[in-house]
Amino acid sequence: MAKHKISHGHAVHGKPKPRKNHCFGCGHDNPQGMRLRFSLDEDTRQAVCHFKLSRRFTGPPGHAHGGIIATILDEAMGKVNKFRNVLALTGSMEIRYLRPVPLGIPLTVTAHEQSVDGRRHINVAEIKNDKGEVLARSKGTFVAIDPEKMFAQHGRPPGISSTLDGTQV
Repeated sequence: MAKHKISHGHAVHGKPKPRKNHCFGCGHDNPQGMRLRFSLDEDTRQAVCHFKLSRRFTGPPGHAHGGIIATILDEAMGKVNKFRNVLALTGSMEIRYLRPVPLGIPLTVTAHEQSVDGRRHINVAEIKNDKGEVLARSKGTFVAIDPEKMFAQHGRPPGISSTLDGTQV
């Protein structure tokens, strides 16, 4: 029997959790967000989310905007990093839009890890309809970060920020 656990937000075990989750993709504290709810399947090591898209995510008539499709795929791939207990930010992402993604019908996004090389995590995801047809797929490179260091910049002087590799700009 598959073990599933709910995956809320972007917090990782052993690090301080933010009080609120305003993430556009999965944040339950963002009333304008998508509020996607993911589960992690421990047996298959997949992140899974079942969802329907409302008209507010319209691109072409009756179908989802490409940016929304990208958001869903990115969110799914990002959740996969929880299997390794890391917070990793999107470094790059390639998307294949295979078929229009319809609004108002049951859809599923699944994601899994392809490879890991140091801080670089390569993950893949796909959105399917209830017939099992792949509508869109993606491959992304995620860079593991230390959230305490990366997001401590809120206390830095104005104009100083960090890149994903830790250098200051």
